[in-house]
Amino acid sequence: MTDTHRAPADEPRLDPATMELDEAKTRELEEKFDSEIRFRPLAPLAGRLVGGLLILLSLFHYYTAGFGLLPEMEHRGIHLSFVLGLCFLVFPFTKRGYDQPAGGSLLRPLGIAWFDWLLAAGAVAAVLHVPLIPLDDLAFRVGNPTTTDVILGGILIVVLLEATRRSVGWPLPIIALVFMAYAIWGPQMPGLLTHPGATFPQLVDHLYLTTQGIYGIALGVVATYVFHFVLFGVFATRIGLGQLFLDCAAWVAGRYAGGPAKVSVFGSALFGMISGSSVANTVTVGSLTIPAMIRLGYKRHFAAAVESTASTGGQITPPIMGAAAFLMIEFLNLPYTTIIIAAIVPAFMHFFGVLVQVHFEAKRNGLRGLRPDEMPDVKAALRRDWPTVIPLVALIGILIAGYTPYMAAFWGITLCIAVGLLNPRKRMTIWEVLDGLRDGAKYALAVGAAAATVGIVVGVVTLTGVGFKISFIVTSTAAEMAGYVGAILPGGLFDAKSLTLLFTLIMTGVVCILMGCGIPTTANYIIMATIAAPALGILGVAPIVAHFFVFYYGVLADITPPVALAAYAAAGMAGADPFKTGNTAFRLGLGKALVPFVFVFSPSLLLVVPGFTWPDFLIAFLGCIIGITCLGAALSGWLLTRTQAWERLVLAVAAILLVAPEIYSSLIGLALIVPVLIRQMSARKLTPHAA
Repeated sequence: MTDTHRAPADEPRLDPATMELDEAKTRELEEKFDSEIRFRPLAPLAGRLVGGLLILLSLFHYYTAGFGLLPEMEHRGIHLSFVLGLCFLVFPFTKRGYDQPAGGSLLRPLGIAWFDWLLAAGAVAAVLHVPLIPLDDLAFRVGNPTTTDVILGGILIVVLLEATRRSVGWPLPIIALVFMAYAIWGPQMPGLLTHPGATFPQLVDHLYLTTQGIYGIALGVVATYVFHFVLFGVFATRIGLGQLFLDCAAWVAGRYAGGPAKVSVFGSALFGMISGSSVANTVTVGSLTIPAMIRLGYKRHFAAAVESTASTGGQITPPIMGAAAFLMIEFLNLPYTTIIIAAIVPAFMHFFGVLVQVHFEAKRNGLRGLRPDEMPDVKAALRRDWPTVIPLVALIGILIAGYTPYMAAFWGITLCIAVGLLNPRKRMTIWEVLDGLRDGAKYALAVGAAAATVGIVVGVVTLTGVGFKISFIVTSTAAEMAGYVGAILPGGLFDAKSLTLLFTLIMTGVVCILMGCGIPTTANYIIMATIAAPALGILGVAPIVAHFFVFYYGVLADITPPVALAAYAAAGMAGADPFKTGNTAFRLGLGKALVPFVFVFSPSLLLVVPGFTWPDFLIAFLGCIIGITCLGAALSGWLLTRTQAWERLVLAVAAILLVAPEIYSSLIGLALIVPVLIRQMSARKLTPHAA
């Protein structure tokens, strides 16, 4: 049953035309609200120089994806030299630089301070030094760095931290500095954290001359996979695939209670298939859904929170996922198709968790769905935009056929350009193609700098072995907590091993969320995968399950204050309070916070783990659905009708018990729901329009 109705004369009507994407507007919004692609004002010549370098970076990756990657160090070095050099040209030293005039002067050639030119040149020289060393000579110098190596390595560390500070903020560079200090002052560390320590030349040698540090896996994944898929997402959106997805989402979900909010969730899920960026997803879909939600009656901060929370799911939605998914390929040595299959159910659960709370909120506030005259013509949309699906279908097909992800991205990009140039309904010019190449490279700057900085953290972990020490501390603490709790619980309800794992998961999830308060999602995942995932491995959790756990919780970084890039972007578009939006988005995200616990205790939920069975999957899937619904009802205050305080408490407890490791706890959780349902059904009879 739909929730449309005949509107009173004074009720606002939503024009279907307002659900059409304005590409220029969305790009403007993204540059305004996403600090990672917001560039300082540039003089015309500097703008052409930066634009040309960005296009050249995209062409380098496009060519190597289709015709063969360069040797590892060379490929990563060229990528990082572009990234760091451009960072100093486009990101100012302080935020005041964004307000300075674009004109140049003697101390600011082409509008860029002289020391930024110097830092850019120093970064390029320091980065390219290592790839230019002959491989045999480099192998000899690892462990025996020359004075030049130490000096240039020290310069690279300094400029890398500064580039990262400018592009993503202070928290990540501070974390890297703390880890470097730990590496040097190891003998002074307490207890299990003590280690022999490293001299500064030894530390630079490990971080600079090996693939265990700055030139490590994180940078390699960004330079080899992430860049190409981001570029594909840019072109897929430009040729009209994003608009087709939004039209389909409106047709599927718009007619139901709180229509635009549900369009936001479905549209973000579909758009997430071609965009792994939370902010890009937020401003593109949100430019249409946020105003519609506000006009329909949603509070501004809630409308912004809905869009930002749904949009974070783009990072875990196959086939185009965020950088962390590509990192799993290297960490786990698995094909990308395996990662895609494993991500299907977690991605579904993410959007289901948001949808549940959106539905309950709409019912609690009596918000209507879209009327037929407010809905887009989906048949016309399919006739108009069906060619835009070709690149996505081809990309998925090439991945399934077993080719490398970057080869799939190469053909996806090629087909996007072909469709754009040949489609008479929405034809791209060659200048628009170049514009897409430039915009695609913009996303590489901040994530590239962050990935290289995370390489410092990973390098210190491999140099000192601190990851295993932290894992031991975490599991030992969890075992102690399990002993205390097990002593007071009824006998046989939980065994010691399950409780230890449960507390380890809780601590890991909390740390993921706290880390997300200060650093981007990708950096959060890499650090937690390096430090926390081994703790889960000690307790027998399969590697892919452990990595998906920290990956899933890391996604919350984009809606976790005080960073919350996606939430703050949506708040700016809605004219809402940013902090209030962030808190509401975090609450909406908690509706699916149970999911990682489910697939740890029931790995069949990931579909590709050893020992998968359909009965195990169905039990876990249904338990997860019920648990998410209960938690969503507890958080929103509505189930079949408005919930009372005791019902919210019971539903929250039931949700937790449903994901606990023992069948007895799940049965208790189901039993707790029964009196709530009885009371809700009774109350619903008294208010027949409540549900």
